[in-house]
Amino acid sequence: MGVKWEGIMPAVTTKFNDDDTLDFAMFETNLKAQLDAGVHGIVLGGTLGEASTLTEAEKRSLTKTTVDLVKGKVPVMITLAEQSTRAAVKAANMAEEDGASGLMMLPPMRYKSTDRETLEFFNSVAKNTSLPIMVYNNPVDYKIEITHNMFDELLKHDNIEAVKESTRNTMNITRIKNRFGDRLKIMTGVDTIAFESMVLGADGWVAGLVCAFPEETVAMYQLIKAGRIKEALDIHRWFMPLFELDIVPELVQNIKLAEVYTGLGTENVRAPRLPLIGEERKYAIKTIEDCLKTRPTLPDYKNL
Repeated sequence: MGVKWEGIMPAVTTKFNDDDTLDFAMFETNLKAQLDAGVHGIVLGGTLGEASTLTEAEKRSLTKTTVDLVKGKVPVMITLAEQSTRAAVKAANMAEEDGASGLMMLPPMRYKSTDRETLEFFNSVAKNTSLPIMVYNNPVDYKIEITHNMFDELLKHDNIEAVKESTRNTMNITRIKNRFGDRLKIMTGVDTIAFESMVLGADGWVAGLVCAFPEETVAMYQLIKAGRIKEALDIHRWFMPLFELDIVPELVQNIKLAEVYTGLGTENVRAPRLPLIGEERKYAIKTIEDCLKTRPTLPDYKNL
């Protein structure tokens, strides 16, 4: 199916059993909650999905299972986070075979490529797949920035359609809209500035805390889209302490812990990650419990 780069697309966590195998039962529980809440797409195998720890076979199984469970209701994107161009092209081809609707693509991993090398990396994948691509631009975490001048080159490929804008600079929303119009769709990728980004014109949000709070996340988007900014802002302000759990190195552990509290996951992570302990755990639990005590009453956001 085609991809409309808009709305809420959860960067879903990968669920593990106690024996470190994929926990598809809990994954299905979470996925159902996302779909029931009205999300607009599913993104697999990103940072929250612990992609760097997954085997090729696990990624393929995750993709095929998600496609089967979603049954065409929303598009399913798989993340490409590879170290070599050859591996990235192979992963794109496998994603297409496995039924993915699109790709979220990072620049080369580990090696800090030059602008020329980065362009060739994306160009090679775009030329070798028919799947639509969302470029993940996150120089804060991955140390490589895809500049607007570089997008001039990348947008020569019809299937490079969107950017996951995670530079943390909200001025880029307007700059991209002024420069590229609707040719480059914008999915904001940082929970703490998602509200501002969408008010400024971002088309949607690849979200993190949505994994534990899908209804609140979709409601926020729908209220902004309907122009009910004050109501959306109230949800955003309630959400902020939780959002801040998403901008630290232990974001996976934090969000999985939040999923436990809302019945949508377990704390199981894959080593080298370990569940939270000590003061970090106490802080995360207090944050989650405090927010649950004041969880907002949502409007009928599906019918705005």
